[in-house]
Amino acid sequence: MSTTQVLDHEFSAPIGVEVKGEMWACVEMPGSTELFGTGRSVKVVATVDGVPLTAAFMPTGTGAHMLSISAKLRKKLGKDIGDEVTVHITGRLS
Repeated sequence: MSTTQVLDHEFSAPIGVEVKGEMWACVEMPGSTELFGTGRSVKVVATVDGVPLTAAFMPTGTGAHMLSISAKLRKKLGKDIGDEVTVHITGRLS
């Protein structure tokens, strides 16, 4: 049975995180390791520019976390790599 830890954290960042020389359609969250208390993957409930989603923040390999912004979500938002989005995290699932 999963539980939800209530969070209220918001940040804005451009879509696009360089991983091993490739640009991924993700947003990097500043201060994520401190907020989550771990460098591992963290499943959250959030909104991206007001669109709800449940997804995992993945480790970047550089001590931070990133959230994938799928092609379907980017199309819905009318955004692409380089465009800024606002992510509002409302819960952490465990």
